[in-house]
Amino acid sequence: MVTREEIMKIAVLSKLFVADDEIDKLTEDMSEIISFADTINNAADEGVEFDNINNLSNVLREDTVKPSLDREKILANAKDNDEGCFLVKNHA
Repeated sequence: MVTREEIMKIAVLSKLFVADDEIDKLTEDMSEIISFADTINNAADEGVEFDNINNLSNVLREDTVKPSLDREKILANAKDNDEGCFLVKNHA
């Protein structure tokens, strides 16, 4: 069971404003969500195999090498470049 105080603490930690008249409803909703999650966690799963339930094997496409754009053409419009790379300003 989630308490009103826990909801207020979560709101403060997440920097969210929750109006006083919404806290009770939010507490009830959060309790229902956690109860549902507990129901799922307590579901029987012994003897059930979940690995590869669709019997799929390598569903990824093969890698194929394709021609790329010419590096010099790509860098032709760059304001700054060095050794084949774009130079960008550090805004940190």
